[in-house]
Amino acid sequence: MNINPDIQSVAGGNFRTPYSSTEHEMLRAQVRRFVETEIKPHAAAWEKQGHVPREVLRRMGSLGFFGIRYPARYGGSEMDTVATVVFAEELGRSTFGGVAITALVHTDMASVHVFNAGSEAQKDKWMPRIVSGEVITAVAVTEPDAGSDVKGIRTIARRDGDSYILNGAKMFITNGVHGDLICVAAKTDESGPPSRSISMFLVEKGTPGFTVSRPLDKHGWRSSDTAELRFEDCRIPAANRLGEEGRGFHAIMRNFQNERTVIGAMAMGEAQAAIELTLEYVRTRKAFGAPLWQKQTIRQRLSMLAAKVEAGRQLVYHAAWLDTQRIDATKEVSMVKAYCGELVNEVMYDCLQFHGGMGFMRESAIERMARDARVQAIGGGATEVMLEEVAKRL
Repeated sequence: MNINPDIQSVAGGNFRTPYSSTEHEMLRAQVRRFVETEIKPHAAAWEKQGHVPREVLRRMGSLGFFGIRYPARYGGSEMDTVATVVFAEELGRSTFGGVAITALVHTDMASVHVFNAGSEAQKDKWMPRIVSGEVITAVAVTEPDAGSDVKGIRTIARRDGDSYILNGAKMFITNGVHGDLICVAAKTDESGPPSRSISMFLVEKGTPGFTVSRPLDKHGWRSSDTAELRFEDCRIPAANRLGEEGRGFHAIMRNFQNERTVIGAMAMGEAQAAIELTLEYVRTRKAFGAPLWQKQTIRQRLSMLAAKVEAGRQLVYHAAWLDTQRIDATKEVSMVKAYCGELVNEVMYDCLQFHGGMGFMRESAIERMARDARVQAIGGGATEVMLEEVAKRL
């Protein structure tokens, strides 16, 4: 396939990998056009208002971005994990991490619980509206005292006739302020083994007893709404349980692999964009009578970063390809999350440094990107947790 000239990598080659097809690259070009025309010109305002406008999300849905891997019966495109990586990478390249994570939580971290564990009735009710962007989803697992340690959650769901009553709190929930449908993890058996005591539930916005305790003010991802949620005697129909009672832990663990692959792809997109921005800056910014690009140390540092990012991209795409082949890629995905989460921060540190004083100004893209990148080594599984997962499999 002949790739359009505007689809260039930081190293000067093309973005296509051995794992991607013509269809994947068509998706890349479509997402990139959307980013250039409908995200970049407006997202600075979204940073100030603290969320992505709903009409923008519906537009993404109408273009098919929210149904990349879902069946055609729900309006999806029935593509694969590699397509998801293409989507996440291109959103990362937008330079607005908050916009990217708003979409990616909906597509690949929350709605997947509905699709993977939902009954046919639940999927028929929700999936078409999820794919179209009419309904935006969030996933509520993390609590003040439980993050990657999912077994430690304390939110309780007590069966009461044909209902469940939820009590507890959730923290750091992306799309939690403006989302319509929340996939909530809660303990349904307080005395049983933790791995068989957690269930997943669908809680709709406006359900009595479910409140947004407060929007959270974040270091980065400013255009993404994040919330602390509270459930106080929140009664939901038993029909809102996703899958079998006690199978929620396994559902969460299963989707962590997808979430971590997506975050790795997003991080490498951000890193690529940062290097491109910095290359443009150092080729025009003069110091001591010459462009910064003429300084050997800067050229070599950027070259090494470009090499590391290309290695990270290949690791991401390889892990995604393994998933398409139904090969267990837990080790590779854990490597993706650890390596890419750390690397994007290394890239941002040096790129901001090479911007000098301008890199410290709120008006520069690299300042925002450095703040957005910091959480990539935390969310979805901290680097230290991921390295332990790798160590178990060495």
